Amino acid sequence: MVMSEGVAPPYLSRELDQPGKTRKGSTSSQRAGSRWGRRILTAFACLVYLYLFLPLINIIVFTFNDPAGRYNISWDGFTINNWLDPFKDKELTDAFIRSLEVAVLSISIALIMGSLVAIALARYRFTGSRGIEIFLVLPLTTPEIVLGASLYQLFLGRNVVFGFSTVVIAHVMFCVSFVALTVKARVRGFDWTLEDAAMDLGASPWRSFRKITFPLILPGIVAAALLSFALSLDDYIVTDFTKGEFTTFPIQVNNAFRVSFPPQVNVLATMVLIVSVLLLVLTSVRSEKGATR
Repeated sequence: MVMSEGVAPPYLSRELDQPGKTRKGSTSSQRAGSRWGRRILTAFACLVYLYLFLPLINIIVFTFNDPAGRYNISWDGFTINNWLDPFKDKELTDAFIRSLEVAVLSISIALIMGSLVAIALARYRFTGSRGIEIFLVLPLTTPEIVLGASLYQLFLGRNVVFGFSTVVIAHVMFCVSFVALTVKARVRGFDWTLEDAAMDLGASPWRSFRKITFPLILPGIVAAALLSFALSLDDYIVTDFTKGEFTTFPIQVNNAFRVSFPPQVNVLATMVLIVSVLLLVLTSVRSEKGATR
């Protein structure tokens, strides 16, 4: 059979049409699979968020609970009296204030030490810098009971009086590592020639640091401060080894839980949470404003 030029036979036309149909079907199936993938990932992300924030939500909700007994663990009725008198339990309040004092002082010391160490490790290369980086990780990987026992033996062997000072020393020890590693991650890749250029234009070393370097590392410092604050306020094991007669908030809560669990525990914890969230928001807003300038 003779075929005219440029005209394909019917069977060949049908075969040529099949790949288009296959591609169209494949594209539709890929889109459907993509939609289901997004839905699954969204559902999984929601479950993760629920897992992370459910304890915090529970703490906040139970600040408005009116417990029938001494334990604030079951919902018995709504009330705002807990917020009207958050410092009702004097022993708990005193322990909370002492924990805040320890946290503020230890964080202040750790921020100075850790930030300087982080900048030195990021900016300069010197003998032993690699060893310092390894030793910075040790307090993070050492179990708290080992760290607490070693500090207890160290203080006891030198007749150091246990109390506020020993707790601060212990908290500074593990907070420095968090600060140094967090700030170091922030300044990694920073162009240090910006400081040199500022000084070439007449700025003093302090002014170039304050105007250029410090604003860039401030988010890392705030993040390290918040993390260290939470660790210091929450620490129990290391504090228990080094406290002596000194009582902090976690120690007092643990002691009080044997006889009662007042709702003021939830209120004080929520107050700390609110302050931390506000600091994070303010830091984020400040960073965005600095980035747009």
